[in-house]
Amino acid sequence: MSTENEGTPVPADPAAPSAPPTPPAPPTPAAAPAGETAPQEAHRPTPPAAPPSAPQEDEPTAVQPTVQAHTPAPAPAPAAAGGPAGGWPPPPPTVPAWGAPQQPAPAAPRRRTGGLVAAVLVASLVAGGIGGGIGYWAAERGDNGVSSTTVSSGQAPASFKRDPGTVAAVAAKALPSVVTIQAKSGGQDGEGGTGTGFVYDQEGHIVTNNHVVASAADGGTLSVTFSDGKTYDAEVVGRAEGYDVAVLKLKNAPKGLTPLPLGDSDKVAVGDSTIAIGAPFGLSNTVTTGIVSAKNRPVASGDGSGGSSSYMSALQTDASINPGNSGGPLLDASGAVIGINSAIQSTSGGFGQSQAGSIGLGFAIPVNQAKNVAQQLIRTGKPVYPVIGATVNMQDKGQGATIATQGSGGTASVTPDGPAAKAGLKAGDVITAFDDHPIDSGPTLISEIWTHKPGDSVKITYERDGKTATATVVLGERTGDS
Repeated sequence: MSTENEGTPVPADPAAPSAPPTPPAPPTPAAAPAGETAPQEAHRPTPPAAPPSAPQEDEPTAVQPTVQAHTPAPAPAPAAAGGPAGGWPPPPPTVPAWGAPQQPAPAAPRRRTGGLVAAVLVASLVAGGIGGGIGYWAAERGDNGVSSTTVSSGQAPASFKRDPGTVAAVAAKALPSVVTIQAKSGGQDGEGGTGTGFVYDQEGHIVTNNHVVASAADGGTLSVTFSDGKTYDAEVVGRAEGYDVAVLKLKNAPKGLTPLPLGDSDKVAVGDSTIAIGAPFGLSNTVTTGIVSAKNRPVASGDGSGGSSSYMSALQTDASINPGNSGGPLLDASGAVIGINSAIQSTSGGFGQSQAGSIGLGFAIPVNQAKNVAQQLIRTGKPVYPVIGATVNMQDKGQGATIATQGSGGTASVTPDGPAAKAGLKAGDVITAFDDHPIDSGPTLISEIWTHKPGDSVKITYERDGKTATATVVLGERTGDS
């Protein structure tokens, strides 16, 4: 996953309209309701001008002068045939029953826009125009003596409290412990990128991805910015390329750091809620939500620099993860870290190699694995990997992980007196399961091996000459990435 910031320049806001919109014209007086009879015209003097009908809601009212008449008042008109007798008023107009649908008001014409950025800009301009129009209209209504009533919310946003467990409450608690990392190489160009990390302990250790800090690891510079805007210089404590985990240490770390609580990724279930925090495309303190959409997903990814690939048996989530989210925490609904966001699936078919945005397939290193790696890096500065002592074919897929006929540099594919050799495994054996987890390829096998520790005993199922067998392997260890 590339972590370079890809911000999009935003044009300056256009100037506001120079003149306010013209206030709406007074409404046309409404016709008499059905069921009423017009007064008789015979033997009546010319009546004064009829007053305007009652104004509709939110429409300006025109005031007309009253014409004084000097003629005697006309006699009452007789009731129309068929009308109510005894001087009763006419029946009220018919209204729809409660809950009956009403005719919607005609929608205002809308302009078509030609793209996402254009749509955003148009929306801003329309909002500004509406604001100016409402201000002018309110002033006109005030000048005509018409009062207006506003209704306020019972609770102002400043005093509104979010219940524990809501996304807002979890994010508010976690954000002060999530940092944005700026990494620059030591070369003349000073190339680098933006990533994310989180506070691991009160001593100032920050956990992130290796590919976030790789460009600055040798002679470059690292800075860490907290959500309150304070920035601190940092240095690399240790990196694990294969795990894609790195640990930084703040220089002159402030007091009162609050580490994020670590959850148990082994107990995560598909469908559990997730919250991702990071700086996608350099947009710090961004919070997205989703669920755990799969577990134990074998993922091989790289940083695009041609270095060693990393392997993980990942948590898959549909929470939006983009370049810049790398190294940030994936939280559960309680706010505990269950993974480190590391890779995304791109439409090109690669994992984390494209600058394309999220398509709902993000992958996180399970926190149980990341915790073990971080503790090792803090203690020694070097990663330790569990191994089986055998070289497997990394190209074949779908038929298991085949032990190669020859190792790198012409060495034996099965290390003499190594874990696999002691368990009786040989070149050509096809490993189909590792501790009851199905194995369909070499990368899947490595992802499963690296979820364990050196010294763990695991059951391996393999095929040889068409027959299935099992063996118990005690994992060995390898120190460092070289």
